[in-house]
Amino acid sequence: MRNRLSAAAVSLRRGAVAVALTAAAAFVAPAIYAVAATPASRVDVDIAKFLFTQKEITVAPGTTVVWTNRDEAPHSVAANDKSFSSKGLDTNDTFEHTFAKEGDFDYICTVHPFMTGVVHVHK
Repeated sequence: MRNRLSAAAVSLRRGAVAVALTAAAAFVAPAIYAVAATPASRVDVDIAKFLFTQKEITVAPGTTVVWTNRDEAPHSVAANDKSFSSKGLDTNDTFEHTFAKEGDFDYICTVHPFMTGVVHVHK
């Protein structure tokens, strides 16, 4: 009789553990999928031949723009409103900025002010 009670208790415990694991998975799975479903967006802009290769881009808030200097000459990226600014970028150096709010962000190369670009940030 004692073996029957022990077996029943073990079986009941296993069932409770299975229910608890299933319930935990139900809460964790949506969180995992939510993170995976919303990857951060990234846009690349090359600096080549003394130009920003994409002079004007439109992105959504939360997008990271990455500028890469492909020239032999140093360049920089600086917003006219001073919201972002890079150091001098040597060949293959990068600078990135994440645009959190909406707006139009004009920028220049401070080394070569004739080099201009704009990032439009809109939903």
